[in-house]
Amino acid sequence: MDALLAEREPLKEWRIYLRRELGDFQTPLPLVKLVLDCLSRSGKQWARAIEPTCGQGNFVKGLLDLAAPPREIQAIELQQDYLEELEKFGYEGSSTRVILKNVDIFRLNFQRDLQWCETGSLLVVGNPPWVTNAELGTLGSGNLPAKANIKRLRGIAAMTGESNFDIAEAIWLKLIRELTVEQPTIALLCKTSVARNVLQFAFDQQLPVTDASLWLIDAKKWFGAAVDACLFCVQIGTGERCYEADIYPDLCAIESISTLGIVGNQLVNDMKSYQAVQSIDGSFPLAWRQGLKHDAASVMELTRDAAGQFSNKLGESVLIEPTHLYPLVKSSDLFNGPVDRSQKMVIVTQAVLGEDTRALKYTAPLLWNYLMAHYETFARRKSSIYTRQPPFAMFGIGDYAFAPYKVAISGLHKTPRFRAIGPIDGRPVMLDDTCYFIPCYSSMAAAFLASLLNYPTCLDFIKAIVFIDAKRPITKKVLQRVDLRALFAQVNKDALALRTRQTLAEMGESTEITLWPSIDAFLAAYAERSGPDPLHVPEQQTRSATQLSWIS
Repeated sequence: MDALLAEREPLKEWRIYLRRELGDFQTPLPLVKLVLDCLSRSGKQWARAIEPTCGQGNFVKGLLDLAAPPREIQAIELQQDYLEELEKFGYEGSSTRVILKNVDIFRLNFQRDLQWCETGSLLVVGNPPWVTNAELGTLGSGNLPAKANIKRLRGIAAMTGESNFDIAEAIWLKLIRELTVEQPTIALLCKTSVARNVLQFAFDQQLPVTDASLWLIDAKKWFGAAVDACLFCVQIGTGERCYEADIYPDLCAIESISTLGIVGNQLVNDMKSYQAVQSIDGSFPLAWRQGLKHDAASVMELTRDAAGQFSNKLGESVLIEPTHLYPLVKSSDLFNGPVDRSQKMVIVTQAVLGEDTRALKYTAPLLWNYLMAHYETFARRKSSIYTRQPPFAMFGIGDYAFAPYKVAISGLHKTPRFRAIGPIDGRPVMLDDTCYFIPCYSSMAAAFLASLLNYPTCLDFIKAIVFIDAKRPITKKVLQRVDLRALFAQVNKDALALRTRQTLAEMGESTEITLWPSIDAFLAAYAERSGPDPLHVPEQQTRSATQLSWIS
């Protein structure tokens, strides 16, 4: 038995590698049947079918079992052993012509290279790889589409997380573009995030989508994958273009639960919920910032014990100049709140982006020696943003990072929750790069802004446009869509005053407040931050804790 297990172990490891490198999730036949039953409920039949990245060919087998199977099926697969398994299936006796192609899908032109014997309606059905280009790059894989900035991202966005995409996205776009003349129905199993990205990209590029629908599936049940997934079905044609997709709770459902669609050039999660709060969809008047990015947490993030001694995540004691140490707050701290006076600290090596860190050798020799002792940790950082940057460089750094007060939100949590944060032990708090914030220069500004953003209308708006299954549901793009002026016009001013007073109390600040009569007045005061505190209330203008005054 041990010898048999030893023989099987390399095969098991190879399959695990394939699952990771090729996103190799074979579709169980019962799920194939559910998918084809779902597609057949419309009564439509297809003369031809393609299963791209067919793997073991279970969709081919399912298609052949239909009461009215396609007359011709073309199955495409990179791995020869899968095609050999499919050849043993014994479909030769079927009236359907089955053609197997052992080829890399990214080196195939669907319009030029597929030679059809049949004509008629075309169905593209299957389950493309569930893997991102970033993961393939980490593995050193060659299973990638040709390098191209297909989303036309600019600058740093094209270098960082926004340029990461699922290989399934590239396959979707390739199918739509190369098969447009065939006017196919394309129905593929994929992550729901992929479906959304495809619909947004189709709108941006005005691809000829005339109908779309999305059926949720239990990826944990069928594939053991902890992701949100679906059957995404798109009709390509010459009719009126439509970039909306009804969402169904499962493959057997006949009534949708919501509608995904485009509003004002942006994808909206739930169009019905959005319509109730769309009045505040606009532009945020201030720039949301992202927290610190250093990609070296084991070295840069420290904890302080009861004795005031610091240690890093490697368990090493750390003695450095305190001038470069700042309190650190992460997404979980923001979400769970209130933000406590924690012992988390972060090393800040620069005051502005691109600052030459080699000066630390003379201004902070203890820190410099500590960083040099961990030089390899920084050298292993894979992101291209660190290329041609000074040693130990950071991102998300600038004057805004050192603002004494901040209004911040976690980007990782599904429920929006804004927090007003003040300094800890006289030091401005730093946030990590999973957080977004507005720098503020007085406690009153932070409390007012946080209270306004936590108003139910704003929270409902964010919930209507975010996608809770996304790795980072709340993004800068989402936050920049909140129209503060429209929001302020709708709030109950007494309720806002009470909420602001409570927020100040939570921050340990005075509860004597004065609200601005308009957002323009607030912004004017905000712009004067370099002078005397523009939000300071002169003694003669103060009111009791139960009163409210308005200043112009």
